[in-house]
Amino acid sequence: MNAPVSPKDLYPADLKSCDFEDLKHVPGPVPGGSKTLRTIRFLADPRKMIAEQAEKFGPVFRREDYMGWGVTLLGPDANELVLFNKDKIFSNKLGWDPVLELVFPNGLMMMDFDPHRQDRKTLSVAFKPAPMKVYLNGLNEGIERRIGKWSKTDSFKFYPAIKDLTLDLAAGSFLGLPWGPEAEKINQAFTDMVRASVAIVRRPLPFTQMRRGVQARAYMCDFFAKEIPNRRGKEGDDFFTQFCNARDEDGNLLGDQAIIDHMNFLMMAAHDTLTSSITSLVYYLGINPEWQEKLREEVDGVRARHGDVLPYEALGELELVEMAFKEALRLVPPVPMMPRRAIKDFEFQGYRIPAGSGVGINPLYTHHMEEHWPEPERFDPLRFTTQMSANRHKYAWVPFGGGAHMCLGLHFAYMQAKAFFFRLLSERRIVLPDGYTSEFWMVPIPRPKDGLPVRMLPR
Repeated sequence: MNAPVSPKDLYPADLKSCDFEDLKHVPGPVPGGSKTLRTIRFLADPRKMIAEQAEKFGPVFRREDYMGWGVTLLGPDANELVLFNKDKIFSNKLGWDPVLELVFPNGLMMMDFDPHRQDRKTLSVAFKPAPMKVYLNGLNEGIERRIGKWSKTDSFKFYPAIKDLTLDLAAGSFLGLPWGPEAEKINQAFTDMVRASVAIVRRPLPFTQMRRGVQARAYMCDFFAKEIPNRRGKEGDDFFTQFCNARDEDGNLLGDQAIIDHMNFLMMAAHDTLTSSITSLVYYLGINPEWQEKLREEVDGVRARHGDVLPYEALGELELVEMAFKEALRLVPPVPMMPRRAIKDFEFQGYRIPAGSGVGINPLYTHHMEEHWPEPERFDPLRFTTQMSANRHKYAWVPFGGGAHMCLGLHFAYMQAKAFFFRLLSERRIVLPDGYTSEFWMVPIPRPKDGLPVRMLPR
């Protein structure tokens, strides 16, 4: 058995956070003013603030927020440098810790280098074709049941409706259980944890969002801990049972706390990010009915060949649905910005950035760069044809990250989105109010400010 890797072996012992003096050679704002007000302004409209700073300072600039002084790197080359991380310059854990440490510590995204590689390999057993086929059966049943309950005449708020559905689906796929009376508590727990990640007050003081997030994490840890003994040594096709019985390279089971941390994080990722992404595509299909009809034609063709229930083998035939989903992820990436921390000195575009610097990249900004995305505000799924994608920078589209930390569940996300729109477009038409446009809160995970009022009329 290999000895566990100590953090001392992963990061320099003398690594320290950088201050203004360390970064004064990089263009950007100077000390002064209210850090809290700047943070609030950023959270209110991050895209606008980043665009203003990029115009003023260029694609590399100094910034200060509640995480301290750091740098923002913009564009596909920056994404490639940070995400591919060829020289192991950047730490995920040290970048995300100020944001997520109190609510989602030690999840897969919060790990680096060999420990990350080992746990990722161990967890990947749950994403192989055999269990994926089983997950799809549950997705098809759950989606059909829930869509059937949605009003065929009255308007309703789509975001909370799809959030309930994705949580329900996560219960089946991830836990192998139908939600019982605790469903509402679990939904609220994940909401509180995600919102705590960007809370202005970073300590769990009474009556703060961070306190609610920490309490929510404790509830979820207890929920998973009670169930682990029931899953050890048992067969099951759900993620939880797979994780409880997965073995590492040395044949050892994952520890209880590792399972709890991974389940907490992965359920959040599957629940909240997919809720956001499906909501975005519903919105864009609603304001672009011509595209909605094109996707419906493709769905009808698949139904004619395979029947009313989407089989695993037919997922690849929903090519236009996948391109539309990718376009929605471009316009509204579920993770709009990605923090890292440099553990080595590095250079980018002529600037030397010292070890210890917080480093941020911004998919939201990159996804709207006109030089890579002509008419960037226009919804056009054909941007993702094979030919168009081949002619574009590989890191111009990064909603799932990249490199060793590419989202482990991206194929599950595609499958769930395809299953949802296959059923929805088979039965319903997405209709938004006349002249309607939606505004999204972009952080921590995008969501429409008004919940997205929608009617799902019969075809």
